[in-house]
Amino acid sequence: MTSLVLTLVAPRAATTLDTATISLARDIVRASGETVILSPGEAVDIPCPSTARDMLPQLHAELGGKVDAVITAAQDRRKKLLVSDMDSTIVANETLDDLASLAGIGDKVAAITTRSMNGELDFATSLRERVALLKGLPVSLLEKAWQDVHLNPGAVELVRTMRAHGAYTALVSGGFTFFTSRVAALCGFEENHANTLLTDESGHLTGAPGLPILGAQTKLDLLHKLTSHHTLTNTATLAIGDGANDLPMLGAAGLGIAYFAKPVVRQAIAAQINHTSLRTALFMQGYPASAFVSA
Repeated sequence: MTSLVLTLVAPRAATTLDTATISLARDIVRASGETVILSPGEAVDIPCPSTARDMLPQLHAELGGKVDAVITAAQDRRKKLLVSDMDSTIVANETLDDLASLAGIGDKVAAITTRSMNGELDFATSLRERVALLKGLPVSLLEKAWQDVHLNPGAVELVRTMRAHGAYTALVSGGFTFFTSRVAALCGFEENHANTLLTDESGHLTGAPGLPILGAQTKLDLLHKLTSHHTLTNTATLAIGDGANDLPMLGAAGLGIAYFAKPVVRQAIAAQINHTSLRTALFMQGYPASAFVSA
């Protein structure tokens, strides 16, 4: 009996999803139905039995780390709620690190960020330590940092496609509202949540974040709140992120996706995007590329 779907996605710029690779994957998971082409040479769905999850380690090994392979439930694939992290997920940047680099203290702040995202340091503590290093910097530096922010490939397609098919979308970040508000507008997120940076009367950063600090628990709470508000079941929710402070949210969602994630996240979350783009989060839901919306 078919209960699961294996989705294979190849990075379009680097390789093609050829028939030999598809056949190999079908054999490993003991495919139980016909292959569905989601995007020629890029993505397919392969129906498979419940035993397929046990074959994932072999599948990843045989594919040689070049193709993303994700197994999801065959039912209720198209999610009605998207809650996404921002830094290193929707955008390629760690915006606080970028701000620090402009101030000449990039290495100090980045080291704290790395420890926090790997789960080695409490997020609230790490945020306070990093923001303290920014004390006295002009607010105008935020605008300079914004000029270097780049959306990750597929970000706009992910948000706009899900919205076009009736999903509600929210951006949530341990970063700052200065950036999330702008990223949300670019992508089409319906709401955004993040921390704030306090400033003094002369337009300089005080070295303190606004309270309360938004961290892992806030992300999880937002997922639950929006699920309830929109009268959804848990299976109808999708969360995506890369760092340790995303783990509770990813683990609680109907589909939690680790996007080019830190080791601690990859160890805990089965659905991973390690080689392709945010388009894969749509393929995982069974969307063909012909249904994608980019504007």
